Amino acid sequence: MKSKANADERQQNLGGLLRDIKALARESELSIHNIRETVGKRSFGPFLTIPAIIEMSPIGGIPGLPSVIAIVISFIAIQILFGRTHIWLPDWLEKRKISGRKLERGIEKIEPASQWIDKVVRPRMSWATKPPFLQRLAALSIALCATVPPLELIPFASTLPMAAVALIGLSLAARDGLLACLALLLATGTGYAVFRTLSEL
Repeated sequence: MKSKANADERQQNLGGLLRDIKALARESELSIHNIRETVGKRSFGPFLTIPAIIEMSPIGGIPGLPSVIAIVISFIAIQILFGRTHIWLPDWLEKRKISGRKLERGIEKIEPASQWIDKVVRPRMSWATKPPFLQRLAALSIALCATVPPLELIPFASTLPMAAVALIGLSLAARDGLLACLALLLATGTGYAVFRTLSEL
């Protein structure tokens, strides 16, 4: 029982996940499959958070990568929406590769923030992370991801919707309903900002 509890705590710990992926990134290239295996097949919350954080790092400036990450997150969110218990991704998506060195540098930029996040995120208002609210959060994640491809026209403009997705993932991983509510507020602001940005293009 104790080992299972420790595994669950580690799974919810953002800093621990980032360290695991950073170790993996020492390879010259790694695939989406490698990252999925590291995060864990049942880890829906972290698998929303980790890709979103990667997109928010400097590596998110690589053309086309934000859209690929948005597709990955959408696949995960769709599975949450329909009540799946295991993560599945198509082969063509799992075989997509990214530079290990660039990923490592990106993680190094956000590691300090992860330490602060791990201190403030905790289980509370857990009802907001369970059905039917769980499905609504998944649908919101899909909607946020849909804004990413057009926002690629503006460098790093997709950071805002990915920040909201990262908060949603963290709230699910830690059963933190207050964080889910904050994510909803950020998503509302994101929607307005995206509308204004695209209308001015």
